[in-house]
Amino acid sequence: MDKLLLEAALEGLTLQLDRVAGQIAQVQAMMGKRKAGRPKASESASGAVAAPKKPKKRRTMSPEARERIAAAQKKRWAAYRKATK
Repeated sequence: MDKLLLEAALEGLTLQLDRVAGQIAQVQAMMGKRKAGRPKASESASGAVAAPKKPKKRRTMSPEARERIAAAQKKRWAAYRKATK
């Protein structure tokens, strides 16, 4: 093929690549995603890092629920032992 034709094709493809990369960046910005290394908007505006979240409180299990679970597990182990004999 002609070298000029290949160069023109390469230039056209490069322009398309730049256009698509710009569109991808716009969609990511709309979705709230950010590129690596760039600070979040909340960090750059105030210069401070957001406060850490509180850990979620663990749910406690009632003694009756623990007994039901233990009984079910013992039943499963008994069936397993019976099947392996």
